[in-house]
Amino acid sequence: MASSSVNPSVHPCDERLPAGQLLTLGIQHVLVMYAGAVAVPLILGAAMGLPKDQVAFLISADLFSCGVATLIQTLGLWIFGIRLPVIMGCTFAAVGPMVAIGTDPSLGILDVFGATIAAGVIGIFLAPMIGKLLRFFPPVVVGTVIAVIGLSLMGVGINWAAGGVGNPEYGNPVFLLLSLVVLSLILLINKFARGFIANISVLLGIVAGFVIAALLGRVNMDGVAHAPWVGIVLPFHFGMPHFDALSVATMVIVMFVTFIESTGMFLAVGDLVERPVDQKALVRGLRVDGLGTLIGGIFNSFPHTSFSQNVGLIGVTGVKSRFVCATGGVILVVLGLFPKMAQVVASVPPFVLGGAGIVMFGMVAANGIKTLARVDFSKNQHNLFIVAVSVGMGMVPVVAPKFFTQLPHALEPILHSGILLASVSAVVLNIVFNGVRKERDARRDAREAAHEFEGAAHAGDAH
Repeated sequence: MASSSVNPSVHPCDERLPAGQLLTLGIQHVLVMYAGAVAVPLILGAAMGLPKDQVAFLISADLFSCGVATLIQTLGLWIFGIRLPVIMGCTFAAVGPMVAIGTDPSLGILDVFGATIAAGVIGIFLAPMIGKLLRFFPPVVVGTVIAVIGLSLMGVGINWAAGGVGNPEYGNPVFLLLSLVVLSLILLINKFARGFIANISVLLGIVAGFVIAALLGRVNMDGVAHAPWVGIVLPFHFGMPHFDALSVATMVIVMFVTFIESTGMFLAVGDLVERPVDQKALVRGLRVDGLGTLIGGIFNSFPHTSFSQNVGLIGVTGVKSRFVCATGGVILVVLGLFPKMAQVVASVPPFVLGGAGIVMFGMVAANGIKTLARVDFSKNQHNLFIVAVSVGMGMVPVVAPKFFTQLPHALEPILHSGILLASVSAVVLNIVFNGVRKERDARRDAREAAHEFEGAAHAGDAH
């Protein structure tokens, strides 16, 4: 489905399509990103053992915040917004750190929100300087950090597949079989389907698994009937946020990673819609990453970034109007105001999520490996040491949670974050072995990554 502007003087990005088309195409964008959007609150809620009603609220808050951030990004507000067809959603890069913070005995969900708010504020101020900061995050660092994030999350997906930690039926063959069914469906859809259907393979797999589990009597729908149809997402629903210094530092590193990903994504979108992104537009877009993260923390949600699967959808459909994504933003806000729907989503059993989780978390690690594929390992074998040591450091808290128990308790938050350990290790080792790159080289790497993604998008690959 390609867009053709009626008025040649109007850029395709600024084209206002008929209401019916806007609604249909906006729904399509929401469907493509929906599974990824609701997965973050589901993951955090399950990891922290939150009651279903609180998980449902997190889902509503997440959708609401995604919609607000998308509207600001696409339509623009003062110095914010790249004004391109972009859908904003919660970044998976933050899941690992948030789980670590939320499950820490001395911390909790209020510390997650506090770190999110602080990282958003810092991100807004750092956005104009991102060109200078990019030099500290070459592909060898970014790829390593993303890979460690995916690897550190795999334990969550695997435990889900067995029924969830603490489940008295943990490892029940029914759970394992249904997880395998969901995983197999996702793979089969990706194998035989194309375009939009392939883009929503995770969502279709979860829905199919949910239906099968419901037919087997394995879905707990308690609370759905009593949930109100309409509700309001209020700020600070769980209380005033806490600002733990090390949690904030961890989330700021996540912001750096999302900035680097967003830079490549914005360049890719600009090329797809034939509106090249200059430095001024890039800064406006990155500011919304920060502002969206700030809004997320205030409204009980999480760090935000542009969703790559929606960029892929633009390449598949050829529809370049930013107002399509703005319509998607309105739809997300509306969906966030329906608590009953969020209760249904919160009823998805962990073992159904397990099959999808293995795919989603594995894809995070695979994207890290894909980034590392652009690194020169043959001529510069120092890069092998950077990756090897940093991945090893990042895995310490995952494979040996008690490794640092004899060290001072004050160091516990930083030492128990594999992502933070891997990030610090990769940045420091890269400076030691490779020095600090020039700013133009950092921008060249971001643009090369964007062109790689653009090629994948035109081929219909949104993953």
